[in-house]
Amino acid sequence: MISTQNINLDNKIIPENIKKEVIEAISYYPELYDTSIEFKFKNNIKKSTMQAQPRFASFFKSKENREYVILISRNIQIEGEKFTIDDIPSDVIIGWIGHELGHVMDYRNRTNVGMLIFGVKYLFSSAHIKEVERAADTYAIAHGMGDYILKTKNFILDNANLSEKYKERIRRLYISPEEVMELINKNKIEEEIEMVEKEG
Repeated sequence: MISTQNINLDNKIIPENIKKEVIEAISYYPELYDTSIEFKFKNNIKKSTMQAQPRFASFFKSKENREYVILISRNIQIEGEKFTIDDIPSDVIIGWIGHELGHVMDYRNRTNVGMLIFGVKYLFSSAHIKEVERAADTYAIAHGMGDYILKTKNFILDNANLSEKYKERIRRLYISPEEVMELINKNKIEEEIEMVEKEG
């Protein structure tokens, strides 16, 4: 993680009540410091808490100049249970935002035609949804956000107020807490090997 002082906030639009969490999450993604991203509250997002997408007006720019919006549900309703963003622990919000920034990392590598195909497949293929959501988690973990991703998953899976149906969807489409731990340990080993090689 690089110091948050190096982040370009001139190209970021962030609501004041989650500014601390957003800046913390972005600090793990130096590749996105110069990417234009708006974090925007929305009253309801169907089947999601947050949603990352390219800004429509920038869609036909080159992928290097694409701008993004991360929509955040102001009122989170899961199987009859209602939360607001203020009910969620700070570390869990950081993990959720880190996951969405993982999507942005994924989108950055896709051409405009690739993004159109991606959008269609996301609407109609649960296998594609699983692949995409796991990729976002993997990006976040590879960038050092494993502990935050783990806290977010445990917040959902250990929450007695959430239905088993919703938890089963999370288990089916996203990386499990056990897999998160495996990836964290793998990253630590790779970092240690890299340090030894540099010292040698």
